[in-house]
Amino acid sequence: MAETGETYKGEFYCVKCKEKREAEGNVVETNGRRMAKGKCPVCGTNLNRILGKA
Repeated sequence: MAETGETYKGEFYCVKCKEKREAEGNVVETNGRRMAKGKCPVCGTNLNRILGKA
């Protein structure tokens, strides 16, 4: 995984809470696909959102 230096602010789905949460996360790139990684503001679980190809 390569950090791109970008940040993503938007909706993530928290699997633990089973709800959509507004959060901010760093954008990483793996195999030509971009993914945002953040933390749930309620329970602290790691959140991932696939953003698409670079």
